[in-house]
Amino acid sequence: MNKTVDGNRRIIASQHVKIGQKNRKDQTYTDPNKFFFETEGKAQFLTGSEVIKEAIRLASVGTSVAYPITPQSEAAALIGELFAEGYLDEYFRGESEFAVMGQCAGAAFGGHRVFTTTAGPGTLRAIENFPMWAGARLPIQVCVTCRGINSPLSIQPDTLEMHYLLETGMMVWHAETAQDLFDYILKGFIVAEQPDVHLPIAVCCDGFFVTHTKDTVVLPPTDICLPPYDPYKSPVPAMDMECPPVRMMRDPFVMKSNYISYATHASWQQEVRGAMERSRKHAIALLDGLVDIENGDQEVLFVTSGTAVSQSREAIRLLEKDGIKVGLVKIKTVRPFPTEEIREATKHAKHIFVPEFNMAGWMGREIKAILPDNERVVTAPHVAGGMTMPSEVIVEQVKTTLGIAFEPLAQRG
Repeated sequence: MNKTVDGNRRIIASQHVKIGQKNRKDQTYTDPNKFFFETEGKAQFLTGSEVIKEAIRLASVGTSVAYPITPQSEAAALIGELFAEGYLDEYFRGESEFAVMGQCAGAAFGGHRVFTTTAGPGTLRAIENFPMWAGARLPIQVCVTCRGINSPLSIQPDTLEMHYLLETGMMVWHAETAQDLFDYILKGFIVAEQPDVHLPIAVCCDGFFVTHTKDTVVLPPTDICLPPYDPYKSPVPAMDMECPPVRMMRDPFVMKSNYISYATHASWQQEVRGAMERSRKHAIALLDGLVDIENGDQEVLFVTSGTAVSQSREAIRLLEKDGIKVGLVKIKTVRPFPTEEIREATKHAKHIFVPEFNMAGWMGREIKAILPDNERVVTAPHVAGGMTMPSEVIVEQVKTTLGIAFEPLAQRG
């Protein structure tokens, strides 16, 4: 929980009138600086779904709306248990994934801190709501437990749905481990609700690999919690029919003039993107940077996110046995994209590999788009439909690119 850089803690300034007071569950509202940087935690052995529950226990969430779809159904049900225990004000099942996101918007417009979960086809069915959340500056958090989205049906991990989220105006963070997932959920609320940000956030993890696997996670005590959301710090006034920019019903812009309509929407989309850029400094403070770099001076690097990072770590171990040194750049936030950090981390690399759990290779394309001499980027290996990516496959990709002979995994006994 404690992060230091050059001996100094990286913190976000925070003030709230309820800090130090207790809620109805006898939890003390705690300044985020103290919560994240000064609280001693205790190790527990939990699934990722249980970790989501424990994060929400401490998050002072007002409303959570649920709809079952694998692999997030268990997490949604566990949040229901928290509601029964009195940790949330409102919890119910929506009629569909699309309905859930509209209901979340209503709760956020009403001033609640809002959390929900989704996955795969549910993400796509709901996706029309996400640009609305961003345009209305609603700091809702959705945990996306990534799974396959296309026919033939697959409920296994596949990060293609993250590609669809990239231009919604939401922040998008990608957890590698259950510990990341716990930390990102709680820290995501704080960043999303900063007055100069105030955007929705998708905290993504790879379904099953994280949600249904047990891992050791360090959790703070349950007698503290984050301060509640303060809607009066929103940069956008509360929604009513007389108050732009979320004036949606009476006298819409298009009824006035096309010029006003075009100018309003263009300037507001620029503002949403500006808010995304302003989120960087807050995310850097709480996440200790937008990327983690290990042995970044190597000529061969893996640059990736999520559980592809874990597979890359094992590939590095295997390659070292053969005398091949490889570094690692772990991407934590996909939006905002850590452009300058990746450029700096890869400036000396001759070969940059981007392992991915999707067939499209969208992360590889993102990286190629920002790097000079991008022929260095190998957008491989990638697998889809829930296939495992053995570390040996990553090793084979490196050796193939470097021209090193090897016995293919498929030919081994």
